[in-house]
Amino acid sequence: MKNRRLRIIFVRLVILIALMPIFVQAQEKLTIERALDIAEENNPTLKTQRLNFERAKYQLEAQRLSLRSQFSLDLNPVTYEKTRSFDNRVSEWYTNERFATQGTFRVVQPILFTDGDITLTNTFGWQDNNSLNTQGINVANQAFSNSLNLRLNQPIFTYNRRKMALKQIEFEYENSRINYALQRLRTEQSITRQFYAVYMAKNQLDVSRDELNNAKENFNLMKDKVDADMSAKEELFQAELNYVTAQSTVEERIVALENAKDQLKQTLGMSLNENVDVDAEIIVSPVVVDLEQAISHGLSSRMELRQREISMEQAELQMITVKAGNEFSGNIGLSLGLAGDNKNFDNIYENPTTSPRIMLSFSVPIFDWGANKKRVNAQKAAQTIAKLNYDNEKVDIELDVRQTWRELENLRMQIDIAEKRVNSAQLTYDINQIRYRNGDLTGMQMSQFQTQLSSNKISYWQQQINYKIQLLNLKILSLYDFEKDVPIVPLSRIYDE
Repeated sequence: MKNRRLRIIFVRLVILIALMPIFVQAQEKLTIERALDIAEENNPTLKTQRLNFERAKYQLEAQRLSLRSQFSLDLNPVTYEKTRSFDNRVSEWYTNERFATQGTFRVVQPILFTDGDITLTNTFGWQDNNSLNTQGINVANQAFSNSLNLRLNQPIFTYNRRKMALKQIEFEYENSRINYALQRLRTEQSITRQFYAVYMAKNQLDVSRDELNNAKENFNLMKDKVDADMSAKEELFQAELNYVTAQSTVEERIVALENAKDQLKQTLGMSLNENVDVDAEIIVSPVVVDLEQAISHGLSSRMELRQREISMEQAELQMITVKAGNEFSGNIGLSLGLAGDNKNFDNIYENPTTSPRIMLSFSVPIFDWGANKKRVNAQKAAQTIAKLNYDNEKVDIELDVRQTWRELENLRMQIDIAEKRVNSAQLTYDINQIRYRNGDLTGMQMSQFQTQLSSNKISYWQQQINYKIQLLNLKILSLYDFEKDVPIVPLSRIYDE
């Protein structure tokens, strides 16, 4: 029986050792770099922007490929028909029976520079045709036929629609690429905030647990004093209240920590059931930031300004389209064909027939009651709006950089002050802890010193986090990393992809 128990214990130990790696990996420790890598693959908003960028990229590639020669082949393997018709030339009825097979090969070459196109068409076929008139005379024909045609179609006195369509798609591609890059920066900003929110929640929980341990120690101390008639029962009630309050605060901080983790996991695109923890150490090293450099680099590099420029250029293209709504335009059509037929395949072009064709057409607007003029005025207003948005964007960028820079300068001083407050509050708490043990302070007074110490610790950590976040904000606003003293090029990674 004893040996059996030993075997069971041994088996359980083996299973526990085998499962230990699973338990170890159950909670993933996230660094800020690891969190950003996870978001790159799983963040829903970032994935959507990446798909939009890829879609625009494929559309641009498709548009450029459509400017190459387009080849097509149309086949009619079998055509059979029998009809009864009236011939107006000889005023008699006749019956026609026809069996044929035919194929058409076509090559179309668009011309981007002129918006025209050149088409080469070759139609080859064979037919067996029989016609029977009312006198019973049968006329039959069996022959091969081939028709080769070269045609040029060229619009004139109008804008180049093909080139404009390509330009519009290029703008859409560039816009989607910029949106993707901006979403990367926004995601980095959001994750950093939420990462530090989890870090802050952990620290607050640690502070609350320290408060709970102190409250428990004070409660036990006061209980011993009351039992020894060295203190009044009121002090025990206050110590017990402080102890219960500390327990409640710990529970609240646990809930806040789990909520902060869920928010981070949602942003990262992770399952909410995954168990994660953050691994961070905030070391604030004051960074010297040149305000004029930050503003200058922001105004020269911010992608939002390029988006505003794209909007202005698109408004100009739209003006061309609007003005063309009532334009004088024309079209030139040139074609040259060569056709031949013969019952013998080798002799198809024994007696060829050429078929040249020239066509010139015009579209002349006469009167539209001034409708197109109103459309032009409306588009001019749209152009003005696009220009105003560009100017306002420049002002907003400079304003945001200035405000963030001032906030950074203020936070550097606030961190120093907060650190001194923590040191002072810790010293005050330690001194009054001795006084409390000696009975010179009430539990209410001791609770106030504990709250003051905890509040100053949290304020100090929060000021450090605020500094790191504002430094990141300035990097995003100016597209310059002042910690590493290097410019930021968000589009470079997208080009690599």
